Amino acid sequence: MRLLQRYILCELLRVFGFVLSILTVLLVFLGVFREVSETSLGPLQVLQVLPYIIPSLLPYTIPATLLLSVCVVYGRMAGDQEVTAAKAAGISIMSLLAPSFMFGAVMAVCSLLLTDQVIPWAESNFQRIVTAAMKDILLDTLRMQHQITVGSYSISVREVRGDKLIWPTFRFAPHGKRPITARAQEAELIKFDFEHQQIIVRFRRTQLDLPNQGRQWAEEFEHPFPLQMGNQIPKARHTSVEELQSVLTALDAQQKDLHAKRELEAAFALATGDFAVLQNGQIKTFDMHLRGNRYRYNGARTEVQLRFAMACSCFFFVLVGSPFAVLQAKRQFLTNFFVCFVPILLIYYPLVLLAKNLSASGTTNPIWAMWVGNALTGVIGLFVLKRVAQH
Repeated sequence: MRLLQRYILCELLRVFGFVLSILTVLLVFLGVFREVSETSLGPLQVLQVLPYIIPSLLPYTIPATLLLSVCVVYGRMAGDQEVTAAKAAGISIMSLLAPSFMFGAVMAVCSLLLTDQVIPWAESNFQRIVTAAMKDILLDTLRMQHQITVGSYSISVREVRGDKLIWPTFRFAPHGKRPITARAQEAELIKFDFEHQQIIVRFRRTQLDLPNQGRQWAEEFEHPFPLQMGNQIPKARHTSVEELQSVLTALDAQQKDLHAKRELEAAFALATGDFAVLQNGQIKTFDMHLRGNRYRYNGARTEVQLRFAMACSCFFFVLVGSPFAVLQAKRQFLTNFFVCFVPILLIYYPLVLLAKNLSASGTTNPIWAMWVGNALTGVIGLFVLKRVAQH
């Protein structure tokens, strides 16, 4: 029996490795295209970030690949009457399905480690490479367009010679304030600030127009310029569970502090009879901060549960696919796969997405909401497994 289980496990590994490689290669081109379109990377930078894009794609390919693998292996075995022969030899169906269940459980753990450790590490390296490449991207943009604008910052140049900006004009116009303008003979990009995602620009022989200070002259003038990195807010999926737990603790403490300050402000307003403060004053500001804090708290809490639930989906997909392929007893593995995967695609993933949105908004508790899809899949899997065991 152990020899038969090793044979089944080897077949699962062989099919899983082949299908996962094909799907990953196909999705890598989509991932590279998306990242290139968002960050304007060149060919050299694309080759550098390629190893860090692959891990972010695996959580989506592993569950589907597992389902296809068990449909291929057990569908072929059932179609060739190998399952019937094994049962005639006194080997139970649970012994035949044990390798797939064990493989699904192992891949669930691997998927969790992937999303919790590998993807945050890969994302940080990806951001580092992209940030380092921004100097070339900025210079190329200024060389072709002679101007670049990021938020309230803008730089226009007459020309670019190598790494030098010739006759640049820098303008910083914060909202509601007078702008800062610098006109120089030349400038260069001298220093990167990876933490704040900005680059320090040094201007030479500069004419400055400063608010409330008039026109001044400076031999050198330095000012940060933000890097055009798209959405600079780190996504929750790029953060480890340990860091998310720290964020939840900090947000919870901040929520209690905001509640205490709000109650104190309200009590002071009632005591002094300043009822306008309750509607248009500091109370309204506290309410806005409390809503924003609670939204971030619910989002981080949902991400923690989603990460565990999606990792465990590997096991539940196997729990459905393995006995179903044996029950169908067909070698047409694509038929078995689509019969299993289409309901998952139409029911499981929309259910998970709905639970995620409701949990992030605070409507439902993510501790149970994010597991509804797995629970439904598990019930169906146990029902199919019972039928296979009976026959």
